[in-house]
Amino acid sequence: MYSHILITTDGSELAQRGVDHGLSLAKNLASKVTVLTVTEPYPLQSAATVESWTNAQKEHAAAALAKAGSAASNMGLNAELLQTTNSSPAEAIVETAKQLGCSLIVMASHGRRGVSRLLLGSQTAEVVHYSAIPVLVVR
Repeated sequence: MYSHILITTDGSELAQRGVDHGLSLAKNLASKVTVLTVTEPYPLQSAATVESWTNAQKEHAAAALAKAGSAASNMGLNAELLQTTNSSPAEAIVETAKQLGCSLIVMASHGRRGVSRLLLGSQTAEVVHYSAIPVLVVR
């Protein structure tokens, strides 16, 4: 059914719940797994240098992917770990799933509603809206 699962993470505890759920599903279905983290490009008005910003983003991505990779290894899964940079994580997630031919996207959501969702935005809602493939949201 789901032969290739794309799991997203930002390294947070909430995202890790999505990772763990996606990995369990992949194990039960014997699916190929790709874990993706999306980093922000250098902001034009920043006190940080391009180099320090880029290094910090790479370190954060490496830590998030290492955590997911470790969880995959502990479950006996071989996950491909990817990092991409995009100002819109939702766009990067949908594009990556399309490019890799994924059959399911798994991601976590805070489940915010009302004004807080409007103010903070929801990458998960955007992925659900724009994705041509199923999206499993873990809360």
